[in-house]
Amino acid sequence: QVQLVESGGGLVQAGGSLRLSCIASGSFLRINDMGWYRQAPGKQRELVASITGDGKTNYPDSVKGRFTVSRDNAKNTVYLQMNSLKPEDTAVYYCNAIVVDVRYFTVWGQGTQVTVSS
Repeated sequence: QVQLVESGGGLVQAGGSLRLSCIASGSFLRINDMGWYRQAPGKQRELVASITGDGKTNYPDSVKGRFTVSRDNAKNTVYLQMNSLKPEDTAVYYCNAIVVDVRYFTVWGQGTQVTVSS
């Protein structure tokens, strides 16, 4: 019905950059809040960026100043620009969204692997 598909992950050296994309497809009226989470093996999933429908953003201290989240509502897409990457950024990155249709519900993408080598 509704799917989120992430792309843009890969292998990069410390200090490098990656840009992740998340595209929503299917049947829905609109998307409200969107966010990016990450999860490393054996660790809890954590929020790395969020953006409201009005474009207000939020970042934890671990990525503040290095990551930037943005969205293109016409394309139902959210982006995560990651600069100055560190080995501790290595994780599977997941997109999520609060979708509005006949009801509100949360959708998760399948994730994209980001690996940062030292």
